[in-house]
Amino acid sequence: MAGAVVAVVVVLVSGGWSGAWQGTALADPGALVRWSSPIVTVLSELAAAVTVGALLLVVAILPSGSAREAVGPKAWPAAGVVAGAAAAVWTVLSVVDLVLTYARITGTSPQGEGFGSQLALYLGSVSGGRTLLGVTVLAAITTVLALLITGPRSAVVAAVPALTAFALWSQTGHASGDGNHELAVGAMFLHLVGAALWIGGLAAITLVSHHLGGALRTTVARWSPVAAWSLAAVTVSGLVNTTLRTGGLEDLTTPYGTLVVVKVLLTGGLALLGLVHRRAAIPRIAPTASGRAPALFWRLVAVELAVMGAVSGVAVGLGSTEPPGAVTASGNLTPAELITGHPMPPPPTVELWLTSFRWDLIIATGCASALVVYARWVRRLRARGDRWPLTRTACAVTGFVLLGWATSGGPAVYGHVLFSAHMIQHMFLIMVIPIFLVLSAPVTLAARALPVRHDASWGPREWLLRLVHSRWARFWAHPVVAAVNFAGSMVIFYYTPAFEYALRWPIGTVLMVAHFTVAGYLFVNALVGIDPGPRRPAFAIRLLLLFATMVFHAFFGVALVMQESLLVPEWFGMLGRPWGPSALDDQRAGGAIAWGISELPMLALAIGIALAWSKDDERTAKRLDRAADRGGDVDLAAYNAMLVRLAQRGDASAPGRSERPGSHTGSAEGPGD
Repeated sequence: MAGAVVAVVVVLVSGGWSGAWQGTALADPGALVRWSSPIVTVLSELAAAVTVGALLLVVAILPSGSAREAVGPKAWPAAGVVAGAAAAVWTVLSVVDLVLTYARITGTSPQGEGFGSQLALYLGSVSGGRTLLGVTVLAAITTVLALLITGPRSAVVAAVPALTAFALWSQTGHASGDGNHELAVGAMFLHLVGAALWIGGLAAITLVSHHLGGALRTTVARWSPVAAWSLAAVTVSGLVNTTLRTGGLEDLTTPYGTLVVVKVLLTGGLALLGLVHRRAAIPRIAPTASGRAPALFWRLVAVELAVMGAVSGVAVGLGSTEPPGAVTASGNLTPAELITGHPMPPPPTVELWLTSFRWDLIIATGCASALVVYARWVRRLRARGDRWPLTRTACAVTGFVLLGWATSGGPAVYGHVLFSAHMIQHMFLIMVIPIFLVLSAPVTLAARALPVRHDASWGPREWLLRLVHSRWARFWAHPVVAAVNFAGSMVIFYYTPAFEYALRWPIGTVLMVAHFTVAGYLFVNALVGIDPGPRRPAFAIRLLLLFATMVFHAFFGVALVMQESLLVPEWFGMLGRPWGPSALDDQRAGGAIAWGISELPMLALAIGIALAWSKDDERTAKRLDRAADRGGDVDLAAYNAMLVRLAQRGDASAPGRSERPGSHTGSAEGPGD
């Protein structure tokens, strides 16, 4: 509720209500819309946050079954009920928000004649209306799934439509009109998910705290790292949004800039509260005699939720205020800008390939976070005296840096206008980067570094091991299946609408990167991996699988070289590129890349398999030699004894050698005998 109050204040101060319709062609939608729209928006976001936060509790936070800090049997069901109730409220408020949003952007009153039919047209024909309708439908699906929660697995299933709704939500507001659309949408998604886990997690803990008993401290301690990562996501996304929507320091004096400064100060204050919360409050939290949460916990919750609500309110104010650096369409857009949303880059050079960047914020943030987590795991191992090879750490750094460059650097910039550049990006994703990731052994490191939970709950380590040893993982990681997926998914991707979807939509790009990177990891791990997986075949079979995929890649590349039609012609054929080869010639160059250049990492893998085969033979020989030194060469002695027996049997059965000549009966006996 604090957020709703602040939303009213900031929108009034920024001129987002009564002043917003003055001097424009839009009619005033009425006092009802002006006063209720921001409040409904804030409450809808808070309900969504509580939904996600409660699901998080069931997935990985709530303890269960501990002997010393036993959680009441109603804790997990109570969290599921909280998630379902919050999702139901989210659904209802989303419906109201649909109506108020349409009334606000069209300047019509909901009581006006024909409003219902116009609203239906808006929801069915306008992208913004379809997006809000999709959020409402996904919130309703989340409601049903949340009420059916029985454990961590079902909570993950319920979280999928909720996070999908956040992905749709991120495409509304100022993000939908920014010049750098992909960066703005990525920043908004990180901001929404980070704030939801941060706010909703703490709110959900307060709602089920009376069921936690002595496990309250453990629950809050497990939520604290989530809050820290959420703070990082909110901070990074906020800085990116501010950079996109302000032209310089002078813009900070505008109403929008003032709200940005206020939000930064509030976020900094909340970060300080989080630090105090972790270092001082959590160790002092202890159950009371009545079993209720102590007063210290409630004071911290009240202060944090108040500041969180204020931050949410300022965010709503920012969404209702025109940014000083807002980018609007000029009406003189080039074909490349109309299709890709970006100006045509200059002709590629080696320098531009290495220095050009168009950040994919979600993937770049994921790579940076992975490096931080990997380094912390290595540090944790060394702190307890365990060793971790430096070469594996170097491979991890190389792999994640290459992944960030391939998705935000030159391959991403030129991959939007050149098929050949896109193919280079693809080869890095599926062939080069997985080799380094496999050699870094992230699953092995995580299994050794992550703490083990001694109750029935599932932490990161438990989730990881269950995933690795699940039936689905065993199936997709099987060497033959991994090889088929590695090779066959390329045909499915490029010769179906999936390719166009990855070009046009940020979520399509993320899914493409995730699929091909994981497919490459599974295939390489089946050949030369260190991480756990299915039983690896003999080295000869591994080489056979590798050569089979090499042949398939060659046929795929030749097919592209010989093809007479463009893939996604309405994209590559309509860009109006003033430099470089024609679109068809460039596509053929991309086929040559898939045919020729891709064989280099394949050759490296073949050499690696051959070396591993040789080392395995050497280890086997050394093991046999050590066994012979310890107890004599029993196997060799048995083999020699077998040869002696065979020789003796051969001598006994040879003709004319079983008995001396003349010794058989009657051969030299006289008649008198």
